[in-house]
Amino acid sequence: MTYCVGLCLKDGLVFLSDTRTNAGVDQIGTFRKMTLFQDKSRFFTLMSAGNLAITQAVKEILLQGQLLNGVNLWNAENSHDAAVVVGDAIKQVYERDHLALEKAGIDFNCNLIFGGQIKGERPRLFNIYSAGNFIEATPETCYFQIGESKYGKPILDRVVSFSTPLNLATKCALISMDSTLNSNISVGLPLDLLVYEKNSLKPSKLVTLDETNPYFQMIHQLWGEKLRSAFNSIAEPSWSGVHKSSAISAPAKRMSPVPIHHQPPKVKAVKTKAAVKTSKPAKKVVAKKKA
Repeated sequence: MTYCVGLCLKDGLVFLSDTRTNAGVDQIGTFRKMTLFQDKSRFFTLMSAGNLAITQAVKEILLQGQLLNGVNLWNAENSHDAAVVVGDAIKQVYERDHLALEKAGIDFNCNLIFGGQIKGERPRLFNIYSAGNFIEATPETCYFQIGESKYGKPILDRVVSFSTPLNLATKCALISMDSTLNSNISVGLPLDLLVYEKNSLKPSKLVTLDETNPYFQMIHQLWGEKLRSAFNSIAEPSWSGVHKSSAISAPAKRMSPVPIHHQPPKVKAVKTKAAVKTSKPAKKVVAKKKA
């Protein structure tokens, strides 16, 4: 499995991916999920999750510059057309491999985050699915996750918006990744991090982080400490209602409490005539007369 997150913000883009793949507890490998494409007029980033053989095949088609309906990443007129190229590459791999995969009982699993900028337009970000179709990030929904997304989602939802500065968004993405690393063994170091500044058309802030990276070490240590501190600072529930701010027994406005059901009283079984046993009449005892 893997975890990748991409953010599309007013000042640029943030991409973060892990490098772990596994097919069981004893089949663990390290493979990069991030691929970069650059020339004078464009810069793109691709991150992948899913079946490694499928995603590598898609990546190779894109790197070779194969024309798909006459277009590739190097001549696409805009980022949307470039996303179409990525989707067409997925469809080509599907047409080639899906029957063999079905016979082997393997799902065609491929999920990609693709984003960047072509000179003259704004930075854009896309989530591309196994069918080759995709959706685009908006100011209202400014980030995408693929892979093991549930552990790192809460911090993103609470902190990130379209106007979030790149440095703050970078910190948030790393905390999101740290939370995932802490909860899921299928996601692992090293990490690839790219912070793309709008209109730069180059990866000016690109780094690979492992357990020796001082900033990520600090994130890992402080985030755990701050969470415990915040947890301990919250009042415990008051069942007596003495403290109004923490009165947990206050009644809800929209629904009554859960009803408590008790065992119904036992009902005496009524014997039917057939069930009543017939008994022999008792013998009369005749008293003997005294002589």
